[in-house]
Amino acid sequence: MLTQVKPLRLPISNGNFVNNEVVLDTPVVLAPMAGITNSAFRTLCREQGAGLFVSEMVTARALIERREETFRLIKPGVGETPRSIQLYAVDPNVVGKAIDLLGAENLADHIDLNFGCPVPKVTKRGGGAALPYKRRLFSSIVEASVKAASKYGMPVTVKMRVGIDHENHTYREAAMSAADLGVAWVALHARTAAQLYEGKSDWSKIADLVEHLAPTGVPVLGNGDIWSGDDGVTMMEQTGCAGVVVGRGCLGRPWLFADLVSAFAGDNNRSNPTLFEVRAIMLRHAQLLITYFENEDRAMRDLRKHMAWYLKGFRVPREVRSSLGMVASLQEMQDLLSNLEEQPYPTEVGDAPRGRTSHGRPVSLPDGWLKDPDELVSITIDDSVSGG
Repeated sequence: MLTQVKPLRLPISNGNFVNNEVVLDTPVVLAPMAGITNSAFRTLCREQGAGLFVSEMVTARALIERREETFRLIKPGVGETPRSIQLYAVDPNVVGKAIDLLGAENLADHIDLNFGCPVPKVTKRGGGAALPYKRRLFSSIVEASVKAASKYGMPVTVKMRVGIDHENHTYREAAMSAADLGVAWVALHARTAAQLYEGKSDWSKIADLVEHLAPTGVPVLGNGDIWSGDDGVTMMEQTGCAGVVVGRGCLGRPWLFADLVSAFAGDNNRSNPTLFEVRAIMLRHAQLLITYFENEDRAMRDLRKHMAWYLKGFRVPREVRSSLGMVASLQEMQDLLSNLEEQPYPTEVGDAPRGRTSHGRPVSLPDGWLKDPDELVSITIDDSVSGG
């Protein structure tokens, strides 16, 4: 086990934080997941020990057009600080304006730029994991972001993948460019975009990036296949990364953050809940969603997708599982959950990978995207609400 975990520091100079920085005693970041990490889920993860919790990825264009749903996605939970927003952008002018808006209206404390999203609707426009291949465009977006954010004392971080595919790795050069331009840290998901979420992430790439950026002093955070507290400790031991970014591992398992806190503290006792403790977390999630949406029906529809994740590995009657997957009210949910029998956490099954497990596939890219990495390009503006 790690003998010491150094706190992760996020320099913020807007006057709202002591000594102009946020010190994350637990270097664990909740990654954005489309349709998952609204403020209700972020609050749940914060209560379990997450150090930093990033909003769902939103497009810079939708922000400057003031789309209502985009502003809902970035709305912080009660007491949520620092307010961390992840932006997806393909145009340096647009991202600069979006960050200006966030800073001028005091809507954020930290900006995270997404250069890791592998979904076709993003990469086919040249965004997400496709964008670092275009070196000049990548650098101009990061530079514009850091320049705009600096006026408000907001740090900028970036998240990326190893590259587009096994023939086009971009992480080393892109990370160095971002470090030179003034980002506070670089997070690396140790898969290519073509891999999506298949197989095992290659943590050796994280170790390589830690060594590559060492002269700059910019920390590297590791992402990919953190399913337990022990996984977080192992990643940090094997790679030397300064912190871990958790995505799919916390789906239906927000207590993963408590497990990580315990593991980083050298505690060998797992922070895994019994079924009745899981039931209490599920009901807390439901109540947070009702507050977030201000609509019980919408909240319960949103919660349905979490039910199978929460109950994975537990012995639950088939009819109860099925009914929870179609639950329509908080009272119905409470009635269904009251039929469960107490049982210990099913470690072997409960710790198994969850969420997206899609097989790899060729990455959707704009025509001619791979011809010249230094080509100046103009990308069709993405006007959707969310990037992912």
